[in-house]
Amino acid sequence: MKTYLESEEIEKMELSANNPRERLLIRLLSHLGCRVSEALAISVGDIDFQERVVTIQHLKTPLRLDCPHCSAKLATSHVFCPQCGLKVEGAVAKSKEYRRIRTLPLDNNTLEMLRDY
Repeated sequence: MKTYLESEEIEKMELSANNPRERLLIRLLSHLGCRVSEALAISVGDIDFQERVVTIQHLKTPLRLDCPHCSAKLATSHVFCPQCGLKVEGAVAKSKEYRRIRTLPLDNNTLEMLRDY
């Protein structure tokens, strides 16, 4: 069974944070529903202050790698296909570039905290 924090509990966590960075991180995690690694990866270029949105790069995307020659499944460490034996570095590198991106709206308080930070 999952347990979720109530909004009052999140507010208490924000108020008890030691610095603005911690407060902002708590707010991003609770309001955007992103992972810690995703929140920490946000840069200024990911925030559109005019449109009031932030772009999050989903960092936990599973890689599905296939050999371009025989379609055998590959691991990220494979240099040669275990089935056909051909070199597959190009296929691995191309597949690693895939990332899912989502754009999320920002409320006024979160936007102001980002602007101040």
